Amino acid sequence: MEKNTKIYIAGHKGMVGSAVWRALKKKGYFNLVGRSSKELDLKNQDEVLIFLQKEKPNVVIDAAARVGGILANTNFPYQFLMENMQIQNNLIDSALKTGIEKFIFLGSSCIYPKFARQPLKEEYLLTDSLEPTNEWYAIAKIAGVKACQAIRKQYQKDYVSLMPTNLYGYFDNFDLQTSHVLPAMIRKFHEAKNNNHSDVVLWGSGTPMREFLYVDDMAEAVVYALENDLPEYLYNVGTGKDITIKELAETIQKVIGHQGKIIWDATKPDGTPRKLMDVSKMKHIGWEYSTELKEGIEKTYFWFLKNIENIKEVKVK
Repeated sequence: MEKNTKIYIAGHKGMVGSAVWRALKKKGYFNLVGRSSKELDLKNQDEVLIFLQKEKPNVVIDAAARVGGILANTNFPYQFLMENMQIQNNLIDSALKTGIEKFIFLGSSCIYPKFARQPLKEEYLLTDSLEPTNEWYAIAKIAGVKACQAIRKQYQKDYVSLMPTNLYGYFDNFDLQTSHVLPAMIRKFHEAKNNNHSDVVLWGSGTPMREFLYVDDMAEAVVYALENDLPEYLYNVGTGKDITIKELAETIQKVIGHQGKIIWDATKPDGTPRKLMDVSKMKHIGWEYSTELKEGIEKTYFWFLKNIENIKEVKVK
């Protein structure tokens, strides 16, 4: 892959997209293209097609999505299903129509069945029912995976899907109404620490197990997929290690220095009991993560403190 390769990153201002942008810049790629949602509405099919026809990128990396935690998925099921399908379908179909040979589609580990055997292997896709709390988002992402697979099969183009585990890091969403578990905990413990170390109430029992990947590691996996021809259509991206939500909370509490109590509200849903990725396929072709969880949380909290005034103003509609 030449350093002047023109690469369009959809969602380049989001947590994942911005990390991919940083990683590519660091490796010397300079012909990067990005558009904000105000400049380009990815839900508009005509706009996306015209944009790709005009820009003519060599590669498209789809890091754009409507994302959120259990509460957001529960409150806005239609938006999580339809908007994500619109975004990815417009990008994938327009990329095919404009002759783009390489497309990297980013999804989520929630595409796998709720009670699939652990760790989650790529071949478990569509073998059982999904987790109800995020099935709308999952169905959209599954459709994107299968669309890329179909193009790969029918047109022999290098369209590949990377399914990350739970991501966190710089530019995460820390809004307590719409964020995922790790950034929500960072904010809760930080605010409780500043409120005389008041108690922190967390959802569920604390017993579910989750795997977390620092977003800059995910970006390195994307760069690896860019620079190599991956032989299969779907790859899990993660650490291959998980911890309980209780252990996560205690780790974040220590990093932040909160000295109050943690209270678990067992009336709230836990979600999937366990989600651990089998990352052996990525490891086999030469990629592994490098950032351990505590180090990643420390980096994320440092970024949170530096950007806290802007973070407080962010509200996702």
